[in-house]
Amino acid sequence: MTTVVIVAAGGKGTRLGPGVPKALRPLRGEPIVVHVVRALVSAPSVSHVVVAAPPDDVELVRQVLEPVTGGRVGLSVVAGGDDRVDSVDRALAELPAQFDVVLVHDAARALVPAELVERVARTVRDGAAAVIPVVGLADTVKRVGPDGSVTETLDRSTLRAVQTPQGFQRSVLIAAHQAARSARERPRGGSDEIGPTVPPTDDAALVERIGVAVRTIPGSEEAFKVTRPLDVLFAEAILDLRATEADR
Repeated sequence: MTTVVIVAAGGKGTRLGPGVPKALRPLRGEPIVVHVVRALVSAPSVSHVVVAAPPDDVELVRQVLEPVTGGRVGLSVVAGGDDRVDSVDRALAELPAQFDVVLVHDAARALVPAELVERVARTVRDGAAAVIPVVGLADTVKRVGPDGSVTETLDRSTLRAVQTPQGFQRSVLIAAHQAARSARERPRGGSDEIGPTVPPTDDAALVERIGVAVRTIPGSEEAFKVTRPLDVLFAEAILDLRATEADR
């Protein structure tokens, strides 16, 4: 089985402040999406990358990524949709037929280690229908009501923060997105309406909804999301550390 990675890179990144879309924000002089794809293509099993880019910047994203892939790894760039699910939907429609293992990665996780990418892909190749990398929580987590009052303190020993890339058997991911698309198109508000009301924030949530078990594997502290200006400082510090270690 071969592996393709979908990169969800269509977000505006408003929490980073005004400017170009997040995927094109500079990180040590290069767009975030360049760092992302460079990490992905360094994983040995990745043969193709499909990037769901900001709709107005499809050609620009293709231009900055072609030198990164260098023809060694296939590259497709499509216009992202109105939300993350729609963007991944559009990328799925562009997948070449030969790929059986599909990874979905958030462009905001710019420094994902290639080793984590490879472990996710390998877990699917070894038989998992779906797999997500997770890390434990360091903070106490509380449930808060509409008025801001605490209603419950959760047991963090059973909770995990979820990262990407998330890996799936191709048929499973397509079925999950087809089900989500059907749910969006179904008229809402009927008395017999059932199902979850919480919007999905990742592809694993869509897979869970069709009854497929999702396996977890240990994630990486370096696979954090670059969403705020402080995250940019952290990311640049890690890049500096990597450069120093490479020069030794």
